[in-house]
Amino acid sequence: MLIMLGGIQIGVLAACVVLFVPMGMAGYHLSRNRMLFFGGALFITLAVGVHLTPYFPSVSDFVSSVKSVVVYDNREDSCINLVNEVVWDVKPRVISSEGDGTVDYDKIWDWSRNGKAKGCDFEKLGRGDVKDLLNGSWIVVAGDSQARLTVQSLLSLILDEKRMAMIMGDLYKKHSDYEIVVDEIGMKLDFVWAPYVVNLTSLMMGFKKNRTYPDVLVMGAGLWHMLHVNNASDYDVALENLRSSVVSLLPFSSELDMDGPVTGSVSVRSPHLFWLGMPILINGMLNTEEKREKMNDEMWHAYDSVLHNSRLLRRYGGPLLLLDIQSLSWNCGPRCTIDGMHYDGAVYEAAVHILLNALLIESHQKLGSL
Repeated sequence: MLIMLGGIQIGVLAACVVLFVPMGMAGYHLSRNRMLFFGGALFITLAVGVHLTPYFPSVSDFVSSVKSVVVYDNREDSCINLVNEVVWDVKPRVISSEGDGTVDYDKIWDWSRNGKAKGCDFEKLGRGDVKDLLNGSWIVVAGDSQARLTVQSLLSLILDEKRMAMIMGDLYKKHSDYEIVVDEIGMKLDFVWAPYVVNLTSLMMGFKKNRTYPDVLVMGAGLWHMLHVNNASDYDVALENLRSSVVSLLPFSSELDMDGPVTGSVSVRSPHLFWLGMPILINGMLNTEEKREKMNDEMWHAYDSVLHNSRLLRRYGGPLLLLDIQSLSWNCGPRCTIDGMHYDGAVYEAAVHILLNALLIESHQKLGSL
């Protein structure tokens, strides 16, 4: 399971107060009776406070947030910021036995073994490790078809081929939500069809209203907005609203309400938050004239620039860690897509393994300890 820092620190702090405050008083040459009086009064006050905490929502909210803290390390050379450093080897493979020269390609990926990423020991997780890591977790993936493809890749690491074949019809019902519970590990996964950023903002507001939050939240949107609204300034406003709604969920949100990138280590509450980036669009391969006209390179870069400036991503001062579909799709290349927008499963498989390795880092776990 995803491990959070415990609330035991509160008890240690209280014990230190009870122990050292009376000792400090003794240093001021108070009589023994007065020292015992103050020590006893302090102990009783703390005991009463602990018992009354559940009846004061603002206090109990703070305490519950301390029980589920994740340390976000945002140094440029930290492994969490190198987890997207993936390289590709796309090799041709002749598949036709008719001698007509039909060629397919093997898409092989791995983390870079050069530079700073070399020491991070990123690994592709096997089915057993994935089940152990996600045991008892609630995962929400929200977005468009890119998010749905990511859900498929995640489930394929958990379920066997027979069960995957059984769920594919329901998973790919057009423009619909999907949910599944994997009973053997107590994991629930919800896919929420949310093609516009405003849909994601509504989802955040729903979490806040219901006071229920997933353990892992992956979201991303932009392609539908680019096609049907085609206005980067409007997309900018939508991202700002989304950022505000996400930050409002965090108990230590003031630490993220700043200009410029987050530096050092910042403590924020679960859920683990991820942004699913947009893929590179290969204009000549897009399958309609409307897409080729509206989703051109200039517009794509305008949307990408707006995302970076929105301070939604952690690297730019926000709370969400990027799953860099842009980099993955660019480096896999045109041989990894048939329509210039949706890529082969290997791209989304890589994104899922990036997510899983990020969870290992953020929850301070290693494969051997799962």
